[in-house]
Amino acid sequence: MAIRAAAGAMAIVPERLALRFGRIGGWIAWLIAGDRRQMAIRHMRRVGGEEAAEERARRMYSEYGRYWAEVLWMRPRRAHAAWQRVTVDGLDLVLAARDAGRGMIFALPHMGNWEIAGTIALHEQIELVAVAEKLGSRRLVDWFIKLRNTLGIQIVLADGSRDVFRKMFGVIDRGGAVALLSDRDLSGRGVEVDFFGEKTTLPGGAVSMGIRTGAPVFPVGSLFQEGRGHRVVVGPPISIPTEGAPDQRLSAGVQVLASALEDLVRLAPEQWHLLQPNWPSDRALQ
Repeated sequence: MAIRAAAGAMAIVPERLALRFGRIGGWIAWLIAGDRRQMAIRHMRRVGGEEAAEERARRMYSEYGRYWAEVLWMRPRRAHAAWQRVTVDGLDLVLAARDAGRGMIFALPHMGNWEIAGTIALHEQIELVAVAEKLGSRRLVDWFIKLRNTLGIQIVLADGSRDVFRKMFGVIDRGGAVALLSDRDLSGRGVEVDFFGEKTTLPGGAVSMGIRTGAPVFPVGSLFQEGRGHRVVVGPPISIPTEGAPDQRLSAGVQVLASALEDLVRLAPEQWHLLQPNWPSDRALQ
């Protein structure tokens, strides 16, 4: 499998060289991207306006290449070294929830190296589970699960079964954390929100779980820093209405989360790896 071969090749080169290869690969992908390149530019216009949208989109591909380089380079023995280069804004919020014995929910955008946030849980001894998309290739799924386990992340596959929900609620009951990528509605059954000035749908899972368990929902962003470092930003828990019909509370809560995700993306728009249609008007152009 190509990805396993690439991981093997990356394993034997120094990290700095691996990151350089990743950025070069991202640049090549930009040159041959075709329609996806135009989609990336379109998204960057939403985030930051027309000015420099194409340059931000080009940098998005470069940063996405860095993400893949880090993923392919990572090994269990390297996880501790990776943590040493992570700074965390809002770590006190996470530790306060942990020390109070409360479960928590992390809602993340596809930004920077979002998986590096798992090193926080590993270092601070917080049980962490994340839901992953069930891909077509079982070997590829197994490879990603092994990688994420290296970073302290337990994985459950989104197969729609009740067992998935039991595992997540069990982790929260034990005072652990559940991480959910929340900026793309892959199922098509999400909650309608205003997101970067246009109506679309976003997953309601993080907010729904917060309503059912009472666990705080933290918006979390992971950003690349210069060199080999990372910055993880943990925002205050979002405010979810406590009154009203369940669907109204869910709708209002997801809108609050959408606004929090906007704030995170604006910290480094070029690190938001959004190459696919994400608004109804995008799909109309395909």
